[in-house]
Amino acid sequence: MTERKQEILEPMSSYEEARQWIEGLVPFGIRPGLDRVKELMERLGHPERRLKFIHVAGTNGKGSVCAYLTSVLIKCGYDTGTFTSPYITKFTNRFQYNGRDIEEETLLMLANRLRPHVEEIAATELGSPTMFEVATALAILFYATVAYPDFVVFETGLGGRLDVTNIVTPVISIITNVGHDHMDILGDTLAKVAAEKAGIIKNGVPVVSAVAPGEALDVIKAKAAASKSTLYQLGEQFRELPLQVAEDGQTFTFEGPFRTVSPLSVTLSGAHQRTNAAVAVMALEVLRQYYALLIDDEHLIEGLKSTAWPGRLEMVSRQPRMLLDGAHNPEGAETLAAALRDVYRYERLYIMMGMLENKSHRESLRHILPIVDTLILTEPDFRKAMPAGRLGEIVRELLQEAGRPVEVIVEPDWTAALDNLQRITGDADLAVVTGTLYLIADVRARVLDHSDSEKGW
Repeated sequence: MTERKQEILEPMSSYEEARQWIEGLVPFGIRPGLDRVKELMERLGHPERRLKFIHVAGTNGKGSVCAYLTSVLIKCGYDTGTFTSPYITKFTNRFQYNGRDIEEETLLMLANRLRPHVEEIAATELGSPTMFEVATALAILFYATVAYPDFVVFETGLGGRLDVTNIVTPVISIITNVGHDHMDILGDTLAKVAAEKAGIIKNGVPVVSAVAPGEALDVIKAKAAASKSTLYQLGEQFRELPLQVAEDGQTFTFEGPFRTVSPLSVTLSGAHQRTNAAVAVMALEVLRQYYALLIDDEHLIEGLKSTAWPGRLEMVSRQPRMLLDGAHNPEGAETLAAALRDVYRYERLYIMMGMLENKSHRESLRHILPIVDTLILTEPDFRKAMPAGRLGEIVRELLQEAGRPVEVIVEPDWTAALDNLQRITGDADLAVVTGTLYLIADVRARVLDHSDSEKGW
């Protein structure tokens, strides 16, 4: 063995070193495909085959659905693993067991176990596994060899068919919706994006969907039928009916094929969060009906009501009132705008926004500009940030078309932009920070004084 090879395989000695190694794989980018993770699983003895997964895909709402599922399962007494991305506070947020992050020492141990295999695969024609592939493999190792949960709530990273998480065969698949995001990778039509999301549907495995009617839903239905998978579709097999809506919570009735449950309450704001909760309830109902999952209504009610999900219509300050919402695509911007119109009350609306370059900026802004009084454009501290000046040019073009006066402030430094937002927001006003979750993570850490916050790759 050469001296360089010995140096590469020297065990890492700290959590920080392990995290930096994994995140150091980011430059290998997003490379859809399962070959590298299949090779990793083969080398590790296929730990993924020992676990019961609830696989969650979709353009928006994946994280919230995962949070609802996790909260209810834990309340019901089930040991539950949750793998999500990106993270808001720390890298360890990705790998949770019963609502708690993986221990740093455990992550270090698993990273040291993985690294020799990653290095060996990197030397083959397959090339180096990516950051997300290694993180996914680490999650599977954690749950299969350390934590041993009853269920793993497993969120896709991007798409579905070629997403790394699609290495698993779940007990149920969930597709929250299909929208205009990552179309540079997933396809330039909603039907093509839907085909990628539908790739998580496995033969005979039931599917819960909240995909809106249209070409995308047609694709989901066709894939489910071809896979002989029973489809539970929002608006057809199940629905939610709002009972009461307020800033700090909402109640609704769930009507499903097996029973009706009412009232159910959630503290997360926006009509889309009732949809997300209904999707989670439908999935749990399927597991209750066919997999003997034990769910008392008391635990279902408690689990939904206690669910929290950072950075999604999250009120992080009362003076001034400040909401954080990671609306990073047109569908997210549309649901944010609907919530701001229907749920929140204010005299003036101030919005601070930062986006990544590969997003549908124009379509997202079309939902925001009709309701905002002052728009502050900034840049997330991230390598793929959209320059605030270029975003400003798009805004001014759209405002000329709309003929509506909106004050536009361009401030590339997000910390200066945040200071400005806090300064100009009055007691009767509302401040909103939105756009990429990378901006949300930094703003949240600063407002809440989380000194140990790490970048949310």
